[in-house]
Amino acid sequence: MNLTLPESEVKQICLSQGVSISAIEPLQSGGTRLVCTTATGAEEMRLRLRGHIIDGAVTRHRFYRPPGSQGGY
Repeated sequence: MNLTLPESEVKQICLSQGVSISAIEPLQSGGTRLVCTTATGAEEMRLRLRGHIIDGAVTRHRFYRPPGSQGGY
């Protein structure tokens, strides 16, 4: 799901709810893309963050690499 919140806040909310993250990345257009490891976790985050979900298409980084990795942002 794509959210209007910063990555650090999304991570903190997931941690506090016990929801594990499969993938997370900043969106080029602003906000954060979150992929949870389970459908249950994803549904929990959708309900909890429903006011921050971005509807429609977003601009993502092409070939995203996490910070700290070779070639990362």
